[in-house]
Amino acid sequence: MTRNSDLSHIYNWIFDLDNTLYRADAEFFSQIDRKITAFISRYLALQPNKARLVQKEFLAEYGTSLSGMMAVHGMDPAEFLDYVHDVDLQMLKPDPKLREYIQALPGRKFIFTNGSKGHAKNVAGHLNLFDLFDGSFGIEDVDYVPKPKRSPYIKFCDVFDIDPKTAIFFEDSVRNLEVPKHMGMATVLVTSDEDWGDEPEITRPAGQTTKADWVDYITNDLTGWLGQNS
Repeated sequence: MTRNSDLSHIYNWIFDLDNTLYRADAEFFSQIDRKITAFISRYLALQPNKARLVQKEFLAEYGTSLSGMMAVHGMDPAEFLDYVHDVDLQMLKPDPKLREYIQALPGRKFIFTNGSKGHAKNVAGHLNLFDLFDGSFGIEDVDYVPKPKRSPYIKFCDVFDIDPKTAIFFEDSVRNLEVPKHMGMATVLVTSDEDWGDEPEITRPAGQTTKADWVDYITNDLTGWLGQNS
C-alpha cells in the first residue's frame, strides 16, 4: 500500500458501518429505510407517507429516527432495532481488496455505528470484514444517544483509549464528521449518488466538493481511497 505522509500519525482507523463499509448505491440500506417507515407507521398508526415525514424529521433533529421515537413517544428501542435490522444480506458482496487494505492498515481498526452491535456483526461478518476490527461500538453502548451528538464520540474514545489526534474517521454522513474533526481526528466523507441522510450541503455526484470545512477527504470509492492513501 502507498503510505500518505499526511496520515503517518494515524494509529486508530474508525469506520461507520452502513453506506460506508459497503457502497450506499448497493440498495441494501433501502431495506432498512423502508422498514423504519413501516415500523413508525404501525407504532404511531399513521399512513406510510406521514410516517415517512416523521422518520425524516426525527433523523434531522435527533440524529436517528430511533432517538426521536424514544424522546417523543417513549418507545422501547429493542423491538425497533430487531425489526429494522432483520434484512436480506445477499445483495451485499464481499470485496477482497477492501479486506486486504483494511487488514494492512497500521494500528487498530474499529466500527462505530448508529445501528446495533448485532447489526454491525451481521453486516461486517457477511462482508468478511468483522474479524479485522479491534472493537465494534453500537447504539446500545452509548445509551441510544447517536452520532452526531458529542457524547457518543467521547465515550467511544474513552472505552477504547483513543487519542483523537491519532485517529481518522470514515463516514457517509457529513454531519457525523463535525465532532470528530473538532476533537482532532482526520475525517473522510464516503459518498455516492444516494443520499440517505438528506444532506443538501453535499454536492453530487459525490467525491468532488463539500461546503463542510470539517471534511478533510472525500471519496466515492473507499477501497480505492485506502489503496492509494493508507
